[in-house]
Amino acid sequence: MDHGGTPRISVLRLGHRIERDKRITSHLGLTARAFGADEIILSGDWDPSPLETWESVTKRFGGNFGSSFEESPISWLRNASKSGSNTIIHLTMYGEPWRESIKSISHEKPIIIVVGGTKVSGQVYDLADHNISIGNQPHSEVAALAIFLESWFGPIDEYSRFTSPELRVIPSAVGKTVINDEEE
Repeated sequence: MDHGGTPRISVLRLGHRIERDKRITSHLGLTARAFGADEIILSGDWDPSPLETWESVTKRFGGNFGSSFEESPISWLRNASKSGSNTIIHLTMYGEPWRESIKSISHEKPIIIVVGGTKVSGQVYDLADHNISIGNQPHSEVAALAIFLESWFGPIDEYSRFTSPELRVIPSAVGKTVINDEEE
């Protein structure tokens, strides 16, 4: 995805539980895509359903958004941290306030945004370059990701970010207008 010079943004979903988290994990990936991330990496229970959803939505609504499964997320993060070529941001209600912290994050390196599902290992806090809190009250990781990405990128420009869609939703105060570019 073209971010106007901003490096690649990846979202790592920790601890997906197939029986409990299907919907929230699916929404997390949809939010990552809609708000400008380039990819989502799923970890936890192997579940092809969210991967299929993200691929289908990207095909129908356009853009370039990738998804994959990572069996060993802590090792993957450790390697990303060791390389020094990534900035790791952990979204947690125990972190530093996002409004101040976001100003200190470099726009020069690719970013990995880590969001948890189950209890997050202390190793994640140690590997993260920034432990950032959207708020210090229990809240949804989907909301935290949306707020962070909106503050990182600014307003969403759907027309430049989501090229070659099959379907386009036309904003309307009343009713639903969807254009199918495949039929035209």
